[in-house]
Amino acid sequence: MKKIFFLCTLCAYILSGCNGENSHKDHEHANESELHEHEKDQESHEHEHENEKNEHSDEIILTKEKAYAAGVTVEEVIPKDFVQVIKTNGQILAAQGDESTIVATVPGVVSFGKTSVSEGASIKAGNPLLTISSKNLMDGDPVSKLKINYETALKDYNRAQSLVKEKIISEKEFNQIRQNYETARLNWEATSNRHDGNGTIVASPISGYIKNRLVNEGDFVSVGTPLLSVSQNRRLMLRADVSERHYSSLPTITSANFKTPYDAKVYELKNLNGRLVSYGKTSGENSFYVPIIFEFDNKGNIIAGSYVEIYLLSSPRKNSIIVPVTALTEEQGVNFVYIQLDEEGYKKQEVKTGNNNGKEIEILSGLKPGDRVVTQGAYQVKLASNSNVIPEGHSHNH
Repeated sequence: MKKIFFLCTLCAYILSGCNGENSHKDHEHANESELHEHEKDQESHEHEHENEKNEHSDEIILTKEKAYAAGVTVEEVIPKDFVQVIKTNGQILAAQGDESTIVATVPGVVSFGKTSVSEGASIKAGNPLLTISSKNLMDGDPVSKLKINYETALKDYNRAQSLVKEKIISEKEFNQIRQNYETARLNWEATSNRHDGNGTIVASPISGYIKNRLVNEGDFVSVGTPLLSVSQNRRLMLRADVSERHYSSLPTITSANFKTPYDAKVYELKNLNGRLVSYGKTSGENSFYVPIIFEFDNKGNIIAGSYVEIYLLSSPRKNSIIVPVTALTEEQGVNFVYIQLDEEGYKKQEVKTGNNNGKEIEILSGLKPGDRVVTQGAYQVKLASNSNVIPEGHSHNH
């Protein structure tokens, strides 16, 4: 009986131990499941954070204060018409009738005296510029000769007047003497009013500025030698040399912009009362270029004779994406713009460009309507990209 009781007690103990062990294993398994779920949540959170970080890794931060101080300007991209452009080179020329070349009317030696005659100097019509002295020439002083010829012709004419009345000479002889006198008088008067004790004074026929000084102090000149060129610089001409491959497009050209090398400013003919004068029908004998000529008012400090970059404006293209040239930055031959994402966030965007009129440029890809592009201060935004770190607390609003 005791043996039976002992066996029952032993079985009950063994069963109790097995149940406890199973319960303990269940508890441990539950703890492991909770830990695994926590680790999965943490990994998911870290993955989301990494995705968010990667999403904004190319964002450039520039505070509103710094952007304002740097003159950063942002404009929204709105499609508009943009004319096709032919880019070429050319030259600024003086307009016809706007320039005069002063030549020597007598032979002699040039003397500037105390007068400062330098290129670019402003002058007025009638102001003396230099003196040509004809003294001590081998053939004699031509001014003195003109004076002698005039005085001799005057005496002959006065005597002939009395002789023709007394019919001592014929009318034909008298008319010849009178003609000689009038010629001598005109020659002397044309010279005497420009002659002083030092020689013949040379003055400018027009007001303007000295474009070129063609002689120096002490040079000997003969009659007809160019001395100075004077330009009024009021009306100028723009000559563009266009490649023959663009010849078919010449009839569609209506205006032009040009950029000078000395101030890098882009001038628009439409703002200078410009007009198309003509374009060539053939190229030059030793050239593969066809000339096209414009005329415009010199409202700025444009120098005649300077070589310029020219943007010939042709037929318009509809609904083009256009940005100012100042919006572009370039790195290793690739063009970029900066798009504003929010008040302080910007993004660097690669673009492909098309036509360029000197002030604006066509964007073929990389931008879409509604994008907000930095048009002024792009270089400052580029500098800010060197520290491409999103500050704590900055949130990007899509």
